[in-house]
Amino acid sequence: MHLPALRFGTPYESLEKTPLVHFLTGELVAEVSQTGGAMLSRDLRHAQRARESLRAIDPLEMVRRLKKAGSLYAEAALPVGDSQQTPEDFVRQQSATTGLPETLCRANMQKNLFVLSNMDRMLDALTRGLPMEILSQGWGREKRGVIVSYQANSPVLGLVLPSNSPGVHTLWLPVIALGVGLVMKPGGQEPWTPYRMAAAMIQAGIPAEAIGLYPGATDVGAAVLAGCRRSMIFGSTQTVELYRANPNVQVHGPGFSKIILGDDLVDRWPEYLDVMVESVAVNSGRGCINASAIWASRHTKEIAAAIAERLGPMDVKPPDDPDSTLAAFTIPGAAAALWKQIEAGMNTPGVEHMTAAYGSRFVEGERCGWLRPVVVHASSPEPSIAKAEYMFPFVSVVSCPQEKMLDAIGSTLVCTAITENPSFRSALADSILIDRLNYGPIPTTRLDWLQPHEGNIVDFLYRSRALQLPAQPVAAAS
Repeated sequence: MHLPALRFGTPYESLEKTPLVHFLTGELVAEVSQTGGAMLSRDLRHAQRARESLRAIDPLEMVRRLKKAGSLYAEAALPVGDSQQTPEDFVRQQSATTGLPETLCRANMQKNLFVLSNMDRMLDALTRGLPMEILSQGWGREKRGVIVSYQANSPVLGLVLPSNSPGVHTLWLPVIALGVGLVMKPGGQEPWTPYRMAAAMIQAGIPAEAIGLYPGATDVGAAVLAGCRRSMIFGSTQTVELYRANPNVQVHGPGFSKIILGDDLVDRWPEYLDVMVESVAVNSGRGCINASAIWASRHTKEIAAAIAERLGPMDVKPPDDPDSTLAAFTIPGAAAALWKQIEAGMNTPGVEHMTAAYGSRFVEGERCGWLRPVVVHASSPEPSIAKAEYMFPFVSVVSCPQEKMLDAIGSTLVCTAITENPSFRSALADSILIDRLNYGPIPTTRLDWLQPHEGNIVDFLYRSRALQLPAQPVAAAS
């Protein structure tokens, strides 16, 4: 199977191709044409055409086409590269190159389908009820009759996409509906979702010239960020720090998501064990919304032991096994290196490995490796492992007095606060360290798609500005 680049609607086969192989067998799954940063920079001179092609479509019709694209993506055989790809082909291919179990690949397909199928509701929530033609034509009247104007910050959104979890693609699915084109550098191991989604959108009537797919090395990612006036990148803490001060780049890095048990409810912790386990383990712990830490002032060792009892026995299974829940690390040596790092973090004062009794955590394969769930207990927030996040089911249960928690938790993408204490809830709401806040026993991984995730994409893509019309003359009295 060959995946060509897509240069704003024009397929491009390069002389240089990168092989994608099965993580277990080494069997060739696909070859991907490679582009360069210079090519992308040249193509971006025509980026305005992408937005113009989208603005020519009525916003309501655009939503209808995106809903159709969702159905095609989830159910139809689509022309992807030089082959017809069924949904089952997609699941097998995605699993083969990312190491995700097939069950998780199917689950992530349903997330993307849900967003596309409910695009009208998504847009209503993201725009706070703004009539969609206002973004298309640049101005209009709100429901109250007030004239408002919005200007697109960029004709296209550049995306430097990851390979860790297909679920991240839900973040950019509303962009086309907002009248902004897409320029994507697919993840090296997970090009499948961008390619299949592009095929579904084009088949549903979205203009092909509004979508670009540019596989390649790091220079392509650099060209995306340099050439697009608005772009989104997924990466490590170092990536976050590099672009934190750049208003043109929206950075999605580690989430360091947490569950906090307040003093008023912590004695009832067994009632919330299912919430904690789901938050840590769902989607093989690969998401930034998976809980990497659980904080409480007491019962922390009991909580850690109970979570370890639930997660510790989880073991590696073949990717096509319906009960498979653990994803492989497909880069040779990556799992072993990560396990050495975790071992070093556990061999520090105040840290106890709670899953040690459930067998080896590192499983080595011929071409890959796995890490089975790890639960550690930290007697204070001081050990570095208490602030760590890894791409598998890993959690630190941290003992900390409630009055010191908000000064110690650090950056937190999702915080599930299990407390009914009004003053503590108020302090949590005021904390600038917390992005998304759940009051009550809601798993950190259970998102409300009608709420913005790490900032509202509309606020990032558009800016409001003043616009005035001449006053209507007063009719002369007869």
